[in-house]
Amino acid sequence: MKKVELIFVPTPGAGHLAPAVEFVKRLIHHDDRILVTILSIELHSSGFADAYTESLATLQPDRIQVIQVSRVDPPPLHLWTLAPEAFIYAVIQSYIPHVRNAVTNILSMKSTSDSTRVAGLVLDLFCSPMVDVATELGLSSYIYLTSNASFFGLVLYLQALHRQISSEFEYPNPENPNKDLGHLIPGFANPVPSCVLPSFMFNKHGSYTAFVKIAERFKDAKGIVINTFEELETYALSCFVNGQNPPIYPVGPVIHIDSLPHPELDQLQRDRIMKWLDNQPESSVVFLCFGSHGCHGPPQVKEIALGLEQSGQRFLWSLHMPETPLNDAAGAVHCKNPEEMLPEGFLERIQERGMICRWAPQVDVLGHKAVGGFVSHCGWNSILESLWHGVPIVTWPIYAEQQLNAYMMKEVGLAVELRLDYRGGTSDIVKAEEIEEGVRQVMDAGSEVRKKVKEMAEMARKAVMNGGSSFNSIGRFIEDMIANT
Repeated sequence: MKKVELIFVPTPGAGHLAPAVEFVKRLIHHDDRILVTILSIELHSSGFADAYTESLATLQPDRIQVIQVSRVDPPPLHLWTLAPEAFIYAVIQSYIPHVRNAVTNILSMKSTSDSTRVAGLVLDLFCSPMVDVATELGLSSYIYLTSNASFFGLVLYLQALHRQISSEFEYPNPENPNKDLGHLIPGFANPVPSCVLPSFMFNKHGSYTAFVKIAERFKDAKGIVINTFEELETYALSCFVNGQNPPIYPVGPVIHIDSLPHPELDQLQRDRIMKWLDNQPESSVVFLCFGSHGCHGPPQVKEIALGLEQSGQRFLWSLHMPETPLNDAAGAVHCKNPEEMLPEGFLERIQERGMICRWAPQVDVLGHKAVGGFVSHCGWNSILESLWHGVPIVTWPIYAEQQLNAYMMKEVGLAVELRLDYRGGTSDIVKAEEIEEGVRQVMDAGSEVRKKVKEMAEMARKAVMNGGSSFNSIGRFIEDMIANT
């Protein structure tokens, strides 16, 4: 039986690297013919990326190999603060010659083998400019979208609209909200208000221009693999089956069932968190976590604390305080003890009803029977993890495409709306009364949202089982990929 090898180029970072590797595992489990090489690149020094890359050594060495691509000098770090997508685009451009060399070396080694042939490159969305590498070397290329099908609709919309306006969008005027008629984005049944579009669409420092260049390369791929499933985004996926786009393969939910390694989460801390949850009643705890870059300044932390206290609900709060300059735009404060930002006497008043930690093993927490709600930044991986475990979300987006994710989840009735248009790094403050109301709603045992999320959890698990929609989609991807070789 001939083997086929796929070369993956993921973008580093929790939201991209982990789902790419999980998809790799899904592929080799699905078909014994598949071998995978992962080309590891680096954006900037990251504790998570380093820890996770080290963990890849435990993967199946006979089916998966990891090659560290020669490192490049990153752009000035202030660009990351001004325009993250422009920073990433510049890094990816610098890596193209090194990736080309790595792929060429792999091809030269395989040329002497009668049993294995390289089938193509699987590129993270930010790595879409590397489509040219595949084309130059006579290979097919596929884009792995770690976000949802609705975001793919935005990619298509952006390509078409840029040909007309060729400039960044303008933020809507909050004093005239009725003037925003919304955007007719493929995959959305209703017009999408400007206030929930990703920040890069308004960025005048290079992010908009960079993402347009990234989006333009999607049409050159042989297929788009999306981390979603048909039952979740039925309408969106149906919009793209028109012969005008590359084939779409919904393969999700692709999630890391076990909590990801992180240098700030040791076993003792994890055990302390899980033991506390073990002592709480079923579905009684609301979990607050805002992602690997999500943080709030002292005024917002105080409002969260007061909102939780006033709600009367049990809670587990991952109070993340990055201490690197890269996160200053998100309102980070350099302090050794984040509890110093809490209202006076707060910890004494809540006593055993709440627990605060810096990092939490998110997947383990969401899977615990005590957890009944999730106040989330609405990163796509977090949304899929919450759906997998049947835990309803309260929407509190912060950066990237999270506002659009929050809007989509609210549109399909799978989330409680706290905010849809919140953006980190601004002076906007979510008040305690809003937080209290959001927490009360998500913890309502009889709510329609809770019922729908439980139903979607069953659909998510069926989708990845033998014969499920995503299982079959992976099979189609493999057969089409082999046919394209």
